[in-house]
Amino acid sequence: MTWRQNVRLRVRTCQSARSEWKAARDEWKAEYERSKAARRAAGKKPGFPDTDHPGPPPTGFTLLPWLLLGLGAFSNLLQGETPNPWIGGLGLPVFNSLYIYVTFRSFDRVKRESVSTRVALGLMGLLTTGLALGYGGDWLTFFPLLGLATGAALRGRGLGRTGLLLALYAGAIAYVRGGWDDATGIGYATFISSMVTAAILGLSEAVRELRAAREELARRAVEKERLRFSRDLHDLLGHTLSVIVVKSEAARRLAPRDMDAALGQITDIESVGRQALTEIREAVTGYREGSLATELTRARSALSAASVQPVVRQSGAPLDPQSEALLGWVVREAVTNVVRHSRASRCEITVEGAAERVRLTVTDNGTGTGTGTGTTGTGTGTGTGTGADTCEGVGGTGLKGLTERLAAAGGSLTAGPAPRGGFTVTADLPVGADELTAATPGAARQPG
Repeated sequence: MTWRQNVRLRVRTCQSARSEWKAARDEWKAEYERSKAARRAAGKKPGFPDTDHPGPPPTGFTLLPWLLLGLGAFSNLLQGETPNPWIGGLGLPVFNSLYIYVTFRSFDRVKRESVSTRVALGLMGLLTTGLALGYGGDWLTFFPLLGLATGAALRGRGLGRTGLLLALYAGAIAYVRGGWDDATGIGYATFISSMVTAAILGLSEAVRELRAAREELARRAVEKERLRFSRDLHDLLGHTLSVIVVKSEAARRLAPRDMDAALGQITDIESVGRQALTEIREAVTGYREGSLATELTRARSALSAASVQPVVRQSGAPLDPQSEALLGWVVREAVTNVVRHSRASRCEITVEGAAERVRLTVTDNGTGTGTGTGTTGTGTGTGTGTGADTCEGVGGTGLKGLTERLAAAGGSLTAGPAPRGGFTVTADLPVGADELTAATPGAARQPG
């Protein structure tokens, strides 16, 4: 092979490397444009750097400059210092092609672990060994390049052992061709190139995975908060609007014959509306705490306005704020369903506190039918409405949301037909022992 043929071969190799570089550059530019668009969509000001953005993902382009280590072997070919130059002239572009193939595939986990990548890496090792044994000298520098490709392609627990064996192997080949000086230098360079490359690329990949995980956790937190807020609004507005509708109907019926009673109902509507506005504002900020006593008072008023006789019984020790808030939600939702769907004439609300648990039961004598299942202690339960119309609160998001609330606190919710007719909703919650110790049982309270 003449020197002109060698030059043409190197030119073709450089053109191939240049095309790979252009492809990597275009990919980097596209990723950079996408990141800029994402920052603009997020409202980032262009004048301020986005320090949290990790930048475009690394590609094989970042490892291409290390091919300059082969310039010494290329110089030997051009100067005619290499015996059998056609072997070296063929081996050099083949090595470069394998190096580019392995390194570019190493930045994709699926491609990195594929059989073709491992086969190319093995061919790289055989070619490096042949060139080093055949020529020695500057051709030994292909072993650090082999270590770099190995570190990029083989990331895992076995990399340390592989890198050490490769370094010893490179040192042994270098000792055969150049003695101890070449052996220590080549062996050390091979080990360092493989370990440092794997560490840097592995750390970069781990950082990107952690960023992706953090974004996913943030997204789930937003979804969870959105679900909580939607439940609060459903429970708030469903009950409040039902009370307003019932009291408006009562005022309409009373107006022709008893204007004072109708004005009383209208006054109650105004009070309920104002209280609803206050609760919605507090719910938006996330600081609203429910009170069981307040909900029981509202339940009496709503049931009475709907011509349903309220019977409220409460016994046991005072409850902690969390239990009161949860049971208040249950009273609100259950009474709303009684008023809207049960066609009942009587509703009993019973709160029974024991040493370790508290139970709330809401039972009506309506004529509707319903089904419900639940598992005590697991917090699973479903139910359907008690009226002829489908009740969204029971079969839909109402009691389902309450079931999830109680389950998160270690309680349970069951809903279904009562043994003697009507419908029953039962909530069971654990109670803190330290708060029960200092409490004194309260007397049962009957509706006044």
